[in-house]
Amino acid sequence: MCNIAARDVASRVGGSGDAGVIVGVLLAAGGARRFGSQKLIAMLDGVPIVRRAADALTSVTDMTVIVVGSESTAVREAVAETGALVVENTAWANGLASSLRCGVVAVPARASAAIVALGDQPQMDAVVLRSLIDRWRETGSPIVTARYRGERGHPVLFDRSVFAELAGLEGDAGAKGLIEQSPERVAYVDVDADVPRDVDTPDDLAALGG
Repeated sequence: MCNIAARDVASRVGGSGDAGVIVGVLLAAGGARRFGSQKLIAMLDGVPIVRRAADALTSVTDMTVIVVGSESTAVREAVAETGALVVENTAWANGLASSLRCGVVAVPARASAAIVALGDQPQMDAVVLRSLIDRWRETGSPIVTARYRGERGHPVLFDRSVFAELAGLEGDAGAKGLIEQSPERVAYVDVDADVPRDVDTPDDLAALGG
């Protein structure tokens, strides 16, 4: 289901647990039915939206894993210069959890936490990403998520202690259920802004200026 060579992971980050190592996991495997074509390679100010998301994540993490699936060749090309490890989820049609699982499997043993983000959110804020890391280090919470004016949203940081649960998820809801069933394990970064817009339709892209 997840096409990844063990040597590819080891060549980027190896060894055993290190609290200083944070890995970004960018989910970029969806089929984009509502957009009418592969939305992740649609341009916003001359840059593919998936590349914008990848650059934001890469700017604050020690390594980035990008999970591709639908039209994987085109998405790979869009992120080719990011330095990220690209993992193909051949079962992407089974839902978001399958891509999350592929991303978690690709996180090297040395990493202590992973930030999960969405490839169709080109306005991801590096300041929010850094705040997630700071909050995790301050609280030691297994899950740290952004909350935009009271509404939970991406990105979300997961401590390694949660990885096995993430790898066991099924369906299209991702980690939402995991977060909701264990509120005592969740810390928040409150952001005075709207939830970042997902690009699901051409109108969504137009609203961002694309």
